[in-house]
Amino acid sequence: MEAVKQGSATVGLKSSTHAVLVALKRAPSELSAHQKKILPIDDHVGISISGLTADARGLSRFMRTECLNSRFAYDTPLPISRLVGLVGNKSQTPTQRYGRRPYGVGLLVAGYDDLGPHIYQTCPSANYFDCKAMAIGARSQSARTYLEKHKGKFLECESCRFFYIWGCFPKAFSQLI
Repeated sequence: MEAVKQGSATVGLKSSTHAVLVALKRAPSELSAHQKKILPIDDHVGISISGLTADARGLSRFMRTECLNSRFAYDTPLPISRLVGLVGNKSQTPTQRYGRRPYGVGLLVAGYDDLGPHIYQTCPSANYFDCKAMAIGARSQSARTYLEKHKGKFLECESCRFFYIWGCFPKAFSQLI
């Protein structure tokens, strides 16, 4: 859990029609480059990470494989709740085995399925939560406080105004990634 608290801040929120992820890219030093914090998983789901990037790449590879298997076997996208449940099961396994450390990454999973948009938070302890808005990472408490105060506005936003408020038009969004 400490690795997630020290990772870069990332925020996810949803309205009645959209789910949005925003991540802060920061380099640990002047000599190193930043790493991608928002990763696409499938056509209908993406994740943002806070914590150890190597663990996040392993979990994202697992998530991509599960989405591909669902498309191949059932010819439908994998529901977001089932995908997050599979990630929770995979994250929980190392906590029961000797000699393995838990995953040191927190994920915000944003996606859209038959039930609408979803934002899920996953923890290294294998807990996962369905959220309306969530912030994880360094200094996320102030972002969570802001989201709690203004959560009613986000649920009622229309798509164009919603993206304009958060500066997430494709051009601006590509600068965040």
